[in-house]
Amino acid sequence: MENSLRPIYQEHASNPNTLGILLIEKIQHDSPVTDEFDVILLIIVDEYEQNWYVKHYEIEGKTAALHIVRMDVLVEWIDTSGYRRAVEWIILGKPVFDRNEYIARLKEQLRDFPKEKRDLRKMIDFGKLVKSYSEAKALYETGEFNDAHSKILNSLHYLARLAVIEKGYYPEVTVWSQVKKIDSEVYKLYEVFIESNEAVYKRIELMIIGMDFVIHNRAMISAKHLLDIMKTKESAWSYAEIKSHVMIQPYRLDLSAILSYLVEKNIINVVLEQTKGHAVYQRKYILTDEVTHNN
Repeated sequence: MENSLRPIYQEHASNPNTLGILLIEKIQHDSPVTDEFDVILLIIVDEYEQNWYVKHYEIEGKTAALHIVRMDVLVEWIDTSGYRRAVEWIILGKPVFDRNEYIARLKEQLRDFPKEKRDLRKMIDFGKLVKSYSEAKALYETGEFNDAHSKILNSLHYLARLAVIEKGYYPEVTVWSQVKKIDSEVYKLYEVFIESNEAVYKRIELMIIGMDFVIHNRAMISAKHLLDIMKTKESAWSYAEIKSHVMIQPYRLDLSAILSYLVEKNIINVVLEQTKGHAVYQRKYILTDEVTHNN
């Protein structure tokens, strides 16, 4: 298959705009890594008329997908989990062209997973976790048990990704196989939930209690990215100020859920500021003294 694709990638390799080319072949029949294709050809470029261009091929009864991705888009995917498959492609891919060792440095960066990028990824997945978990509780309380069940599964998935990131790894698509090896507490929650013979409502009830304990224990570490930003000024922040901060953008859609959870757990305090309206106050947010001195 590689021989058949060689003329395609050699054409791109001759372009000075191409930084690197990776070949990812399907190893197992049911492997999700290659999106059901036999081969993925990932071409990373400096400039291109499109952010992300995809072309599908069929060669001698086998399928291949060509992805041309701009470097800045790929970096954003890696940093914010915008397209999780791309991380696996870089980790598992075979370099067939590497200008000035760009691919080698990229692979090394993924192995290192710098702390500042890890904090951002933890914050992103923590936001999705608390939002999904809050929705699960609300659905359970209104008797919507099937929907609550789905939200609990989503919450467990985000908790699993968070556990992997905490250990210094990028979460892969097959995240539960990673978690099984590195975090028995989180894996046990998942195992109990999917294997329990209890009625659906009872499983959800028990999982809400168990997850509340686990999430609370990880909240300070998981929310470090946001807490560090809020520490940059001593006065309280309005919601608009936090939401518009440039470093908040990757998780701004989950910001309300994050703040609500951190207020509930006494990690952030609410400050009421008088407005012109009678008995109308603006809610502002400030770190508790304990967080300010210990985080």
